[in-house]
Amino acid sequence: MNDLLQLEVLDLEVPVLTGIYSEETHLPQPLRISVIVDLDVMDCFAPDTPLSASKNYMDLKRAATTALPSDIHFVLVEAVADHIIDTLMIPDPRIARVEVRIVKLAIAEESESIGIRRVRYRK
Repeated sequence: MNDLLQLEVLDLEVPVLTGIYSEETHLPQPLRISVIVDLDVMDCFAPDTPLSASKNYMDLKRAATTALPSDIHFVLVEAVADHIIDTLMIPDPRIARVEVRIVKLAIAEESESIGIRRVRYRK
């Protein structure tokens, strides 16, 4: 069994075209997106270990922001999560697991967190 490195990018606020109700379908909704990636690693990290031995946090941020198409309407936020997961897992076989949490800010009152958590493991 390999060691595991967990990378996190939490609480990004991203406007995404999503929703099922007519008032949600014309304009992007604000979503709070968090991404957690489990990366298989074999070695310890020495002071001079290059970035290629890990994963750039900006890849996680890009998957949850600029890699989301702005011209596609995602009916369900579950589909938004799957798009983020595919963006990360498909090109990098070292990723063992991705967790995406999405909170729909437009429907939250006060400090509520209403949303989903989607987890996918590499098969």
